[in-house]
Amino acid sequence: MTELLSIGDFSKMTFLSVKALRHYHDVGLLAPAQIDPHSGYRYYRPQQVGDAQLIRRLRELDLPVEAVRRVVAAPDPAVRDAIIAEHLDRMTEQLRRTQDTVDSLRRILQDDQPALEVTTVTEPEVSALVVRERVTADAAMAWWVDTFTALHRRLRLNHGQRTGPDGVVFPTEYFTEGVADLVAYLPVAPGTRGAEQIAGGALAVTSYDGPFVDLDHAYGVLGRSVTERAVAADGPVRERYLPRGAAADLLDHTTLVCWPVGD
Repeated sequence: MTELLSIGDFSKMTFLSVKALRHYHDVGLLAPAQIDPHSGYRYYRPQQVGDAQLIRRLRELDLPVEAVRRVVAAPDPAVRDAIIAEHLDRMTEQLRRTQDTVDSLRRILQDDQPALEVTTVTEPEVSALVVRERVTADAAMAWWVDTFTALHRRLRLNHGQRTGPDGVVFPTEYFTEGVADLVAYLPVAPGTRGAEQIAGGALAVTSYDGPFVDLDHAYGVLGRSVTERAVAADGPVRERYLPRGAAADLLDHTTLVCWPVGD
């Protein structure tokens, strides 16, 4: 027994509370070296201190328990480091999004949103390479990047000719339910192999050139405009994406938000 540590001493050496140690035992993350069959007291070996300290640091980084288990059981440092690096990348992205939201909130509180002009246009029907897929709002950004990367590759392979900016059609269900069948399209010359027709129509349009987190500002301005003029019509909203810089950089674009209106 002299080679074992009481749960109290182990707690002091690892900065893990007794409650946390019991929880990690219950979920199979850090089992005691021995449990007294009569008292139920848990005992740990000094060699477990390193694992316990590692577990505490990983949990402080909000690494899920299952991922912590894989780190502790990793057969070599490369596997362990890859799991941690993947989680750190997710945390970095989460931190970036949080900062973007904080900046956006400051702009709202300071009434620092840009003034946007609304115009009305009539878009013709166009031939386009099309992807239709059911997409949730949470997955929309990743879907957007993957889909247009694939559409651009498809255009190159077919030696097709682009005739307009990329676009996505968003049914009302996407906004009300958080999931809908989205239509991504890349306008091409008529007769292009695999092209489909995308309907045109009368649209109220505003141009938005700011951070994605503030895109709802453009929707708000556009919605108020068509409502105040009593010209709003049923139908999906669409976005068009005008490249600003290198064509290869999908995210470097100006967004045209297009709201259906009555003729």
